[in-house]
Amino acid sequence: MAKRDYYEVLGLQKGASKDDIKKAYRKVAVSNHPDRNPGDTEAEERFKEATEAYEVLADDDKRKAYDQFGFAGLEGMGGGGREGFSHAFHDFEDIFGGFSDIFETFFGGGGRGRGGRRSSVRAGADLRYDMEVTFAEAVFGTKKEVTYKRHVSCDTCNGTGAEGGSGSKTCPTCGGVGQVRRSQGFFSIASTCPTCAGQGQIIENPCSKCGGNGVLEKERTVKVTIPPGIDDGKRISLRGEGDAGPNGGPAGDLYVVVRVKPHEYFERRGNDLYCMIPISVTQAALGAKIEVPTLDGKRVKLDIPAGTQNEKMLRIRNQGVPRLQDPSKRGDMYVKIHIDIPKKLSSKAKKLLQELSEVEGEEESPDPVPLSRIG
Repeated sequence: MAKRDYYEVLGLQKGASKDDIKKAYRKVAVSNHPDRNPGDTEAEERFKEATEAYEVLADDDKRKAYDQFGFAGLEGMGGGGREGFSHAFHDFEDIFGGFSDIFETFFGGGGRGRGGRRSSVRAGADLRYDMEVTFAEAVFGTKKEVTYKRHVSCDTCNGTGAEGGSGSKTCPTCGGVGQVRRSQGFFSIASTCPTCAGQGQIIENPCSKCGGNGVLEKERTVKVTIPPGIDDGKRISLRGEGDAGPNGGPAGDLYVVVRVKPHEYFERRGNDLYCMIPISVTQAALGAKIEVPTLDGKRVKLDIPAGTQNEKMLRIRNQGVPRLQDPSKRGDMYVKIHIDIPKKLSSKAKKLLQELSEVEGEEESPDPVPLSRIG
């Protein structure tokens, strides 16, 4: 296969600065690294191709020769082959911010203790629980219990995974480091040891109760406080209520994700509540004093101004949702007015409305209303 232009490989234009070259190489190398794309031969080839391109373009002499004569200009200069990777290797720390930071940690080689031995004590996994609450419970707060399953330290082996305190031995594959290395171009790539799963130790006599895992699955019930004003999708963190860590490591956390059921009459927008209240034609025309229900079951007075139009929005202060950070303060409640037009009228009602029509002098051919006056 014919080689691609080095600038094309890194997605650059001729004249790109050294910083641009480094950034472009880092992006291509990280996304196509073999440890990130196991078994993907095309990604591996793109990784090698990018490294070769960087080795040439990052070297002033080689880049000048390449710009002037193409691939032919690199003959005898060590470019375009593995023997020419030394320059790229020297710039590696500068490009990736440290070998251990990017490839040992990012691709599974981090977490080693002093002397290169990987620590087997790690924090346990975090857990998630989705809790459904009513609309009112989310607004005013509540206390609930959740029951879930989590891993706890085995009481037979005290979390070690070894039967009767038999202990463990150093992994013969990795020598206790928890990693194995292989060469990839000029890189030395670290990956998790397949024999000990990165622990660095092998249990010779696994615990009969937990099978050498050091943890058991048990059911647990905890109380959760739902604060007033919590919104849908928010999560509550319970420290130390997740899975127990291997070999006596600290437990992870439990995250309770709140799911709020919709209300039949109320809608929430931030800390404000919205509802719709029907009134009669006469109430809208003449004005009225009515009582409207609130979310907590009480009723509050609302003045309907004379001449109120359909879908008019009226506000009732401090009847909304408590603020999450300060429950003593609440949002407002907005009442959308719906004028209920009767479908059937008595003969007396029809007569009165006809008289009203004559008094008002209603037009048979009204002009359109400017959009600025609507609402």
